[in-house]
Order: sequence, then C-alpha cells, then structure tokens
Amino acid sequence: IDFDLILENIKDLNSLVGEGISQIEHTPRGARLRRPEPLPLTLYQNGIIVGHGAFRPYQHPATQQCLQDIMDGYFPSELQPHYPDGV
Repeated sequence: IDFDLILENIKDLNSLVGEGISQIEHTPRGARLRRPEPLPLTLYQNGIIVGHGAFRPYQHPATQQCLQDIMDGYFPSELQPHYPDGV
C-alpha cells in the first residue's frame, strides 16, 4: 500500500469537491452558508476506519478495493450511493 500516494490523492480529491468552501443552503426564511461535513478516513498500521464505521483490516477485499480506488485517483466506489458528488 502506497500511503504517500493515498494521502496525495485524498488532497486532490478534497480539492475537487471544494474542501473548505461553503455552500448555499436554502431555508424557509432565506438561505445560509453551510460547510459540508467531512468523512474521516483513519489509516492504521493494520487497517482503516471510514467515517464512524468499524475497523477494516487491509486483508479484507472491500478495504483493498477502497484503497485501490483512492490510489487510482477516484472516490471509493462504495461511497457513491451516499455521496454522488464526492465527499
């Protein structure tokens, strides 16, 4: 696992979705600025945690696919149903 590549690609993906940029949220009384909630990815020596989910060892196929997606420069495909515009 190329951790340097993962971290570099995460920075690039974050910039694609406008990290730190507020979005307009319409409310019944007008509108307000809202910052999107980040989805934390915690890397450990022997696995990862995505969001507030369970620990996932590197040997697990879903974990390998998630990290491969990131190393290929894409958002993890497992997140598409919940975050169609990226996260």
